[in-house]
Amino acid sequence: MSARSFQPEVSVELEVPFHDVDMLQVAWHGHYYKYMELARTALLRRYELGAEQLLGAGYSLLVIESKCRHTHPLRIGDRVRVGAAFLDVEHRLHIAYDIHNLSREQRAAYGHTMLATVDSSGRLQLKTPDAIVERILRR
Repeated sequence: MSARSFQPEVSVELEVPFHDVDMLQVAWHGHYYKYMELARTALLRRYELGAEQLLGAGYSLLVIESKCRHTHPLRIGDRVRVGAAFLDVEHRLHIAYDIHNLSREQRAAYGHTMLATVDSSGRLQLKTPDAIVERILRR
């Protein structure tokens, strides 16, 4: 993923809370994945692919890969914007993220997740079902 050319489709903003930091007041690295999930949830809901809609259509999504590259630490009280966008939807949902520290005006991290589709019987789908792809492409 070229982090410089990233254009988010959705963004969420948050403030790094006390319970996300260590004694040095730096956000624990695992919380970045939580922040990415908040943006992913907003992105999927934008396309009517929230958990309720997916389950209603007989599908669920599983994270099969995740990566986060940390560039600058987030600290207690920092305002953060997390952007998310689809990079690919054909065989799996490949979503890119940009985590930007608004308080310090710098990128804090960037990354991606890949999600595979599973049907209601638990069978892995080797291709993203047309019903899901069509919701994303029609917007």
